[in-house]
Amino acid sequence: EGLPGRVKMATADHSLKRVVWQKFKKLVIDDCMREGEWKILILDHYTTKLLSSCCNMSNLMTEGISVVEDLHKIREPLPNAKAVYFITPTEKSVSALINDFKKKHSYKYKAAYVYFTDYCPDNLFSQLKTTCSKVIKRCKEVNISFLSYESKVFTFDIPDAFQSIYSPASTDKMTTMEMVAERIVTLCATLDENPGVRYRNERGNEYRATENNAECLANMVEEKLAVHYKMDEQQIIKGKTPSQLLIVDRGFDPVSTILHELTFQAMAHDLVSIENDIYRYQTKDDPASKEALLGEDDELWIKLRHLHIAEVVEKIPKLVKELSKSQQTTEGKPTLSSLSQLMKKLPNYRKQKTKQTVHLSLAEDCMKLFHGTVEKLCKAEQDLAIGADAQRQKIKDPMRIILPIMLDKSINSYDKLRIILLYIFHVNGTTEENLSKLIQHGKITDDRDIIENWKYLDVPILSSNAQHRKPFRKDRSDDESYQLSRWTPFIKDIMEDTIANKLDSQEWPHCSGCSAAWNGSGAVSARQGNKSNLQDDRRSVKLIVFIIGGLTYSEIRCAYEVSRTSKSCDVIVGSTHILTPRRLLDDLKKLNQ
Repeated sequence: EGLPGRVKMATADHSLKRVVWQKFKKLVIDDCMREGEWKILILDHYTTKLLSSCCNMSNLMTEGISVVEDLHKIREPLPNAKAVYFITPTEKSVSALINDFKKKHSYKYKAAYVYFTDYCPDNLFSQLKTTCSKVIKRCKEVNISFLSYESKVFTFDIPDAFQSIYSPASTDKMTTMEMVAERIVTLCATLDENPGVRYRNERGNEYRATENNAECLANMVEEKLAVHYKMDEQQIIKGKTPSQLLIVDRGFDPVSTILHELTFQAMAHDLVSIENDIYRYQTKDDPASKEALLGEDDELWIKLRHLHIAEVVEKIPKLVKELSKSQQTTEGKPTLSSLSQLMKKLPNYRKQKTKQTVHLSLAEDCMKLFHGTVEKLCKAEQDLAIGADAQRQKIKDPMRIILPIMLDKSINSYDKLRIILLYIFHVNGTTEENLSKLIQHGKITDDRDIIENWKYLDVPILSSNAQHRKPFRKDRSDDESYQLSRWTPFIKDIMEDTIANKLDSQEWPHCSGCSAAWNGSGAVSARQGNKSNLQDDRRSVKLIVFIIGGLTYSEIRCAYEVSRTSKSCDVIVGSTHILTPRRLLDDLKKLNQ
């Protein structure tokens, strides 16, 4: 644990990471630091992750923080030092703080400056007051309670929320929703936005399982935003800003969660075991296992992560060639192994351990797995997802597509499940009898729950309960450049329609009676005044999309693509946690246990 020393700051000005770091600096560090004085920073588990996502140890040392400590570990008392506590307002963290100052004559530190991530409940606040009021010099709520995972992506890193929100046996659904709502408000506050809130409300859907989570969460967020912006320090009520927040529930697009994606970041996280963004790999001439962090401090990763794997394989050699001044040219079309040969000949190859080696190795891992079984699955998956083949002919008999896959012994059970699910999504619910046959053919009886439990996300699995209309999709057949990547996540349509002001207001109701003036052009009316506090006014209109129950890497890619094509709107996407197909299927298996 602890803050990594190796993460560089994200440089883009409107990057979420940068905004969070600046806010932390202003509200915590500048608030309690005196020139020439060193302090200790104490973090709990969540705030450690929160800060690691936007800064590193050297950033903190520059600001006068000498040591970073874990609140829940045994710490050396430093009775002459002042301590800054940046913690979550939870029972566990507050009692650990009180514990530091329990014994009258042996306080752990000389003084405490306490900053909570968000609203501290009254009972915890009064506990602090009665026990530690003498030593606490500051006690504030700073309203930052999210992780800036990437420059356009935030997450709360609570994968357990999936069980709490969707499990029929859950007892803490509303508590989780409240917490999610509070954290969304801290995101809006950090961006200095009071957005119009909208949610997806499909007419004709009964929401028997989810009770329309999106509407419920949207209303909670709307109320909490109103409270948050009621009075600021200058006693001014902050009106709605021209940004929008859209809230959708995971069941709105089940296809994007289980399709095999062939863009680099999504494919790597699906096929290769990458934990906490750390990729472990070996090179041919060095059997020792190495680690690389796939993050935004690596410019090559930023260039490659959203490219189709075919382009990645083509681009790396160009980048390798730029790196290698030696003018060797590979004969004909470069293959991955000839590239490895080329890399070996590079001067100082061993010393450099370049990023290129990492990405080459990752692309090689992806391609090996692709040529194994994934290639067999991709065409079938795309046909089922789109409902038509690459020649745009409608799929007449989907069974012909899936039976060979069910009977293929080389295909593992999770891949078979993914195909069965895509078939069921395609036909909008199947019969009990048909489902049993497929499961039998694929020999995956133990995993029947994974299929049936989608009903808890309001996705029709058995046709008897298929009340759902399938959403109308944009025709993107002219944009398709790869036959095995014809599917576009539904969220991209939604983002583009919002910016073009084309969302149906019955399908996407506004929470508050008055919706912010939204024309997506970034033109702020005079009534709203000039928001000079945002560094970059031109990009100041934000579209924030929040998905309850997990976000996929392909949906993350859409936020970057739509931001790039829209001149006036910056799209930010977030969720309770980030999903990979395997993780989602594992979570579904547990839903009714």
